[in-house]
Amino acid sequence: MINKVIAGPDAAIADIQSGMTLMLGGFGLCGIPENCIAALVRKGIDKLVCISNNAELMISA
Repeated sequence: MINKVIAGPDAAIADIQSGMTLMLGGFGLCGIPENCIAALVRKGIDKLVCISNNAELMISA
């Protein structure tokens, strides 16, 4: 069996680069990956195309 447990949000986004397209699952407010979004901001990732059935606009300075 494959171990799918990730150490945390920084490990979860380790392979994501600027300009990538991400598809995000989930439903309602529990479908917003706020910890992964914060990790992407800390890492300086930008220009992402995000596909989601539950997207919220986030603008960072």
